[in-house]
Amino acid sequence: MLALAWSTLVFQATGTARYMPIDEIKAGMVGVGRTVFLGTAIEEFKAHIIGVIRSNVGPRRDLILARLEGGPLAKTGVIAGMSGSPVYIDGRLVGAVSYSVGAFATEPIAGITPIAEMIDATAPMSAAMTARSVPIPLGADPSALLRAFELALGPARPFAAGSAATLGSSAALDAGVASALRPIALPLAISGFEGGISEPVMTAFRLAGFVAVPGGSRAWPQDAAASSGPLRPGDPVGVALITGDFQFGATGTVTEVDGNRVYAFGHPLYNVGPASFAMTRAYVHAILPSLSSSIKLSSLGEVVGTVQQDRATAVAGVFGQLPQTIEMTVSLRRDGGPTRRFAFSIADNPLLTPLLAYTALANIFTQHEHDFGPATFAVRGRSTITGHGSVDFDDVFAGDQPGIAAASAVAMPMGALMTNDKEPIRVESLHLEIDSSERLRVATIERVWLDATDIQRGTTVPVKILLSTWRGERILQTVAVDIPRNAEGPLTLLVADGVRFAQWEQREQRAVLNPDSVDQMVKLLNQSRRGNRLYVRLFARDNGAVVGGEAMPALPSSVLAVMQGDRGSAANPPLQTSTLGAWEIPMGQAVVGLRTLTLTIDPPIRHP
Repeated sequence: MLALAWSTLVFQATGTARYMPIDEIKAGMVGVGRTVFLGTAIEEFKAHIIGVIRSNVGPRRDLILARLEGGPLAKTGVIAGMSGSPVYIDGRLVGAVSYSVGAFATEPIAGITPIAEMIDATAPMSAAMTARSVPIPLGADPSALLRAFELALGPARPFAAGSAATLGSSAALDAGVASALRPIALPLAISGFEGGISEPVMTAFRLAGFVAVPGGSRAWPQDAAASSGPLRPGDPVGVALITGDFQFGATGTVTEVDGNRVYAFGHPLYNVGPASFAMTRAYVHAILPSLSSSIKLSSLGEVVGTVQQDRATAVAGVFGQLPQTIEMTVSLRRDGGPTRRFAFSIADNPLLTPLLAYTALANIFTQHEHDFGPATFAVRGRSTITGHGSVDFDDVFAGDQPGIAAASAVAMPMGALMTNDKEPIRVESLHLEIDSSERLRVATIERVWLDATDIQRGTTVPVKILLSTWRGERILQTVAVDIPRNAEGPLTLLVADGVRFAQWEQREQRAVLNPDSVDQMVKLLNQSRRGNRLYVRLFARDNGAVVGGEAMPALPSSVLAVMQGDRGSAANPPLQTSTLGAWEIPMGQAVVGLRTLTLTIDPPIRHP
């Protein structure tokens, strides 16, 4: 009844029976499919209908089972990249080739997703992205990106589950065969990525059913010029997560074009729901036959639209409307030599964006600098946040593999902001300038001492800081430390690098762990401790609390008693120290080390 009503609606809207309802499909029918086996030329193949599998991949989710014939299919079987290839019976669209039966099949038997389910699941709805977001805490390491990605999206289940009944079948197929149906793998066209660095990301995508293929150049052969018009059913199509000097996206086939609306794949990309991914042209360079899974070797082309929906039965979007992306530029200069410039766009998605940004940056470092041995990267730049200013970067990373640390320092703040649980945010752009050196520009804090014999309240005490470089050169810094008039000893002087000082702050003050708003998060990120700074703090033991994400030391005991009640203790964690003075010394290199001094305050002079 529902199928009949849907068919009537389509007939009324189009003036012709454009689509064939699933109830009209019978075993023995022969359909005609359309896809591209090479270049951009659409070719036809036959689809011999075996039967209809009811409620196979979910409640009221049906599949049409067909044996494919034509082109290279007898040799290759169902090909990764065919997802979305339309099948017609008597000139009416039936659906999209989207599933295959297991691996090592000796015949090209495929599952066809009914077009009604593709259109229904991707009907235009709110464009607001509601990604299943797992918050990434401030200060987390890069592995948190992958953990959040897997927790939020999880690897897609490649095999259909549940009971299956094959109706009208002319072949002896049982529920066991039907349950072996799985979405056809999507070729993941990639270029600009080195295997070792991108392996964690690629593992996550492989578990979800993607097959990595070389992306190749965006410069296509001349015969690709014929694909300059609107997309057509049967055309190759890409869903790009990165475009520009890097290429990262899945390729499949267009199923239907209705006005400017495009339907493809017949199964999900990652089933994230509302999306804003780049829809691109694609070019098929060759088909790689395989006993396990044959693959179309394809490249992504120009961006021609936006994928707005990524659902269980299809991806869909509009032709001619550009997606919302995050523009990234990176300039890399080595020891004052020529500058290399990179420009690329990344999909705007809370979990994919920081993960892909991290991978792209790490690959720039490893592909254009050496992987191992001493090196130093000075990173400066800015990430612009709509309505919340910007997050600025100014840091130095040194060591045997500083590129990983540098990429992490840029991507992790993006991850924390985009997965925050306060409000959705929009990262507009990220621009970086990086100076690299094959020298290890790092200085270690060796010694800290006072250049004074006694310490009086209300006086200034010179503090000497001795650092040594990895080649043994000495650097001496002097800090004038003011001793407050109301100071009660003993006091502690802390001198540390950015990493160790941040760890001390998190342990002692806890303020950086619990921002109450996006503005406060941006503020904390801009105040984050840098690797090219010396941090000096004078503090005393005192009582206070963190209120609204801000440290409030030296609170009266009566106020603390109220805050530390049963209801307030979790929201207002206690402080054990009070900062009496703070100094920050910029250095031209990375700093490593931590030293402390205990300052004994001379008792005040009492006059008779």
